[in-house]
Amino acid sequence: MLEHLELFFRSIFVDNMVFAVFLGMCSYLAVSKKVTTAVGLGAAVIFVLGVTVPLNWLLDKYLLQDGALVWLGPEYADYDLSFLSFILFIATIATMVQLVEIVVEKFSPSLYNSLGIFLPLIAVNCAILGGSLFMQTRDIPNIGLALNYGISSGIGWFLAILAIAAIREKIRYSNVPAPLRGLGITFIITGLMGIGFQSFGGMLTGDNEPPEETQNTTAETQKEKEIKKEIEEDEKAISYNEALNK
Repeated sequence: MLEHLELFFRSIFVDNMVFAVFLGMCSYLAVSKKVTTAVGLGAAVIFVLGVTVPLNWLLDKYLLQDGALVWLGPEYADYDLSFLSFILFIATIATMVQLVEIVVEKFSPSLYNSLGIFLPLIAVNCAILGGSLFMQTRDIPNIGLALNYGISSGIGWFLAILAIAAIREKIRYSNVPAPLRGLGITFIITGLMGIGFQSFGGMLTGDNEPPEETQNTTAETQKEKEIKKEIEEDEKAISYNEALNK
């Protein structure tokens, strides 16, 4: 349970797709002018990541990894299909994005028209592919954690685009210097928000107790000081006795 919670909050705040690794910036900047469209695209990203990351985990576990085909028989144990990762991951993502596009067009034509070309472009959104590739490189052990990672990464991206959309709606009425209007002030705000999100890292990785190696080093240093102090006291005692004998 703790492992799931830590992965959930780390994916949202510390490893946020936008503020930590700056993935999905094209749609993040283009569709964040209105909160309504940002919410629609953010929900679509959550759905796509929540479905494609577990599916790609299954592909990686039982097809792509070195020796993953052993379930077909011992003669397939030496096969390594990891070079097909990009192709299969993108094919899975494109399939799910096509499904999302059909559903949005059917049930919300206004949102479909608002999102425009950026809805089908989710298929080539680097944040979506990044979620599957990060899942692969982090060696997530089971499909439950893969599902957790996909949904939490989508929520992190959703919060990022929702926050910047709300700020951009308000900043429209602010006295922004002419050279910074538009994307200029948006990049500045994104950088500041990224710093804020990174500050959450200490809540998950911070520890009041120093590492074991540091503790050992401190203990050795203290012991050396004690030995040095004893030697100095012995030298003083010898010098005092010699002075008395004289």
